[in-house]
This record gives sequence, C-alpha cells and structure tokens, in this order.
Amino acid sequence: MIILITGTDTGVGKTITTAALAVHHACGGRVVVVKPAQTGVTADEPGDLADVQRLTGITELQEGVRLRDPLAPTTAARRAGVPLPTVEEHAKFIDDLAGRYDTVLVEGAGGLLVGLDAAGNNLADLAAHLTMPFTFVVVMRSGLGTLNHTGLTVEALRARGLPIDGLVIGSWPAKPDLAEECNLEDLPVTTGVPVIGRIPAGAGRLDRSAFIRDAPGWFR
Repeated sequence: MIILITGTDTGVGKTITTAALAVHHACGGRVVVVKPAQTGVTADEPGDLADVQRLTGITELQEGVRLRDPLAPTTAARRAGVPLPTVEEHAKFIDDLAGRYDTVLVEGAGGLLVGLDAAGNNLADLAAHLTMPFTFVVVMRSGLGTLNHTGLTVEALRARGLPIDGLVIGSWPAKPDLAEECNLEDLPVTTGVPVIGRIPAGAGRLDRSAFIRDAPGWFR
C-alpha cells in the first residue's frame, strides 16, 4: 500500500507524522519512506528523512530532488535553474517501490496543491498516475482555522476522486483549549473523514526508544 502524507499547510507536522506512521506500519511488514522533493536545505544538511531515521531507526529512505531555498519545489527549482522530475516519473518510482515493500510512505511538500514539477503538477496529480493501491492521510493543525483548511484539502482530494484514509492532528497539546477540543469533535462531522491519529506536541524531541514505544498508540 502507498500512503501519501499531505498537509493543510507547511509546518503542520507531516514529517513527525510520517515517522510515527512508519513505526506503526513497520509492525506489519517492510516500510520505505519517500520524500520526492526536499527544499530549504543544502546538500550536506540533514533534511526531513534524517528526522525520520533519527526517530525510527528506519534506513529505507528515498529522497528525490534537494533544493536550497525554503520555497515550493517549483519555485526553488526555477530560481536554482535545476530541472525537476515530472510527477509521472515520481509515480513510476513509487509504484516500483510498492512492488518491493509492504508500505510506501510518501511525504509531500507543504500543502496538497504545492507544485512538484516544472508544469506545476502537485501531489494530487502524482497520485493520479499511480497504478498500485494508494490512499491519502491529511495532517492538520489543532487550533482555530483548521476546520476551514482541512475542509478545503479534503474537498480538493474528493473533487479529484482520490481516497482519504483519515486525518491526523500533527501536534496535539497536553492541555488542549476549548477550540482544540471542539475541533476534535467537529472535524469528522464537517469533513466526513475520521481523525485517525493525534501526535503529541513535542513528539519530535523524544529519543528513539520512546518514540518507537509510544508511536503506535497515537493512532486508533
């Protein structure tokens, strides 16, 4: 199965969610984590996959193009004069991995509609070219504004006929406020998609043993 992890925005907790999903699915077979485009890092700096490895110990990691500017991949590549793989090429690579691994986790860049190739195609366009079974997980914030942002992302996926496994709150506080508690109840009602996970705030600072021990319990 291919699981595409997208977010309602940048900085919502996709990478830590991806790491937690990797631990969760590793119990059932071989897992590989893919990052088609990494921006905001130089060639010798650790990127998102380094965080996944640090937290999980998983070494089956595949990073695509790496770009220095902390921008959308299409913009960062244009500024750097770097050619980008097409979403068709990304899809073929991911399909090939799905033939060799039980679970392929694909972390997108920013939100769903952020461009991944020179034509401006995005993660949803990439998914449309997959031939192996896949689904989406949407990562969102916990507080005010998340109902609208999450609803728009879900609506965009549904308009394209793309499957959604569930929603994950990327950073759930130890003491949620009124809006956060209400959002937890309202998100499944307003979107029609269940909340399948809550990643505790600060989970990315856990050591590996604690992260591996606790991560499966963050999903229902």
